[in-house]
Amino acid sequence: MSGLDDDRRHQRFPVLTAHQIEVTRRFASGKPRRFERGETMYALGEVAAPVWVVLEGWIDVVSRDGLGHERPIVRHDPGQFSGEVSQLGGRASLAEGRAGEEGCTALPFDAAHLRALMVGSAEIGEIVMRAFILRRVGLIGSEHVGSILIGRTNARDLVRLQGFLTRNGYPVTTLDAEQDEEAKALIERLGVDSDDLPLMLCPSGTVLKRPTDAEAGACLGITPDLDPNRVYDVAVVGAGPSGLATAVYAASEGLSVIVLDQRAIGGQAGASSRIENYLGFPTGISGQALAGRAFNQAQKFGAELAIPLRVGRIDCGGGVDKPFALHLAEGDPVRSRSVVVASGAQYRRPKIEELSGFEGNGVSYWASPIEGKLCAGEEVALVGGGNSAGQAVVYLASQVKHLHLIIRRPNLDATMSRYLIDRIAALPNVTLHPRTEIVSLEGDRQGLSAATFRAIDDGTTKRCEMRHLFLFVGADPHTDWLNGCVDLDDKGFVLTGGHCGDGGIRQLETRQSGVFAVGDVRSGSTKRVAAAVGEGAAVVAQIHDYLSGLEKSEDARRPQAVA
Repeated sequence: MSGLDDDRRHQRFPVLTAHQIEVTRRFASGKPRRFERGETMYALGEVAAPVWVVLEGWIDVVSRDGLGHERPIVRHDPGQFSGEVSQLGGRASLAEGRAGEEGCTALPFDAAHLRALMVGSAEIGEIVMRAFILRRVGLIGSEHVGSILIGRTNARDLVRLQGFLTRNGYPVTTLDAEQDEEAKALIERLGVDSDDLPLMLCPSGTVLKRPTDAEAGACLGITPDLDPNRVYDVAVVGAGPSGLATAVYAASEGLSVIVLDQRAIGGQAGASSRIENYLGFPTGISGQALAGRAFNQAQKFGAELAIPLRVGRIDCGGGVDKPFALHLAEGDPVRSRSVVVASGAQYRRPKIEELSGFEGNGVSYWASPIEGKLCAGEEVALVGGGNSAGQAVVYLASQVKHLHLIIRRPNLDATMSRYLIDRIAALPNVTLHPRTEIVSLEGDRQGLSAATFRAIDDGTTKRCEMRHLFLFVGADPHTDWLNGCVDLDDKGFVLTGGHCGDGGIRQLETRQSGVFAVGDVRSGSTKRVAAAVGEGAAVVAQIHDYLSGLEKSEDARRPQAVA
């Protein structure tokens, strides 16, 4: 795995001691198994492939991309173990393991027994978790691993798929359909029309034409197969900081948890290039890294995360006899005894007539490394004055030639943290345009080509040529799927606690008993990552209280034995 320095190799591929191996035997999902030379122990793309602890011989691990390029990754010797983050959640394997020349005898661990080992032995759990995380990071930075995207640079669907895979922590390689010779040859061989681009080549060899996120997730084994008969204790809608926090704390306390999100882990925070005011990270941390850690932590405790799956609506009226039903855009409903609304907010779109035609083709609502690479060395504009906008400005300024920061207020003082204001003021390639708005956009066959600014006070306009415009103008609550099940305030945020008209209601519970709301979607919440995580943790105690009441009601309804 070339994506990491050799000095961390001992952490990526640790060797368990004889005592540690004896401890692992107590948690194994089966007896040791013997594989002969060259025999496949787990296949690329295999769903729920076990982790193998090597007792004798070794495992040769190889990777293969969508074009069939194969390369060796590592050799696992006695005392070492296979796998990476995919094995925690029973997802599809990103590599293939074969028994070495002398064969291999190894101890199997399916996902459930692996999690039991990690929780049951803190020492071994720390070793395994660190190794899994570092291995995934190494795979992301390596060649010939994961899927391949072929399309035109800056094309809307190509950027969408890149963002989907990157934000969910999956390795991907992108080839320019107009410049890369191997890509052009494949397009010609397949007889693909330009309207079919981008192509996605899964490691299994499957070729998808202009896939949706859901189709891409299914091809890569990201999206799990859900049991339609299962009833969870907690269903969380939204995998942002509040939803992930709920999953971690609820699952660690023994509740069965499923988290549903239509896009990616991390929510809006996951798209932040750097969060510098989150407790415990004095040097800052990217939103994606923070979300990735929480995602792995939730899987460690057994929470099931289903991405990308969109909840279309909820059936109200859950209770003793009837669990809540979350109806998905595709597939059977998900049923749960309680529901946590953590669906956050969706990006607000300014009233610019031509805007929708440039979304994903010059207009972006976040500034990830993908967008940073696309606009490197160019002149760009960013609209917004909040902390998310400030973080994006600081990140993009290091990539672009010049950045125009456009705000409607006279200054940033009322909407942005002081450390960000000071940092932006020190950037030589950032120009602040106060009391200004964008009134029109222009484009050509490549996408966005120019924007016109207008001064609010005197109406003067200025045309600026650019290929990239970033919009950070706030967000509206994502509550359309609740279809009247809960009360909303005048801005569409979910009302909880005493605001629902019942002073005795739990603080984070909605009008509908058993349905809770946390994070940005909740009316009156503090729109900060730390506050969202706090609410996600706090709601678990209230869920316990609610479920305890359900169990008492169930007991009261059962026929009593006659003495």
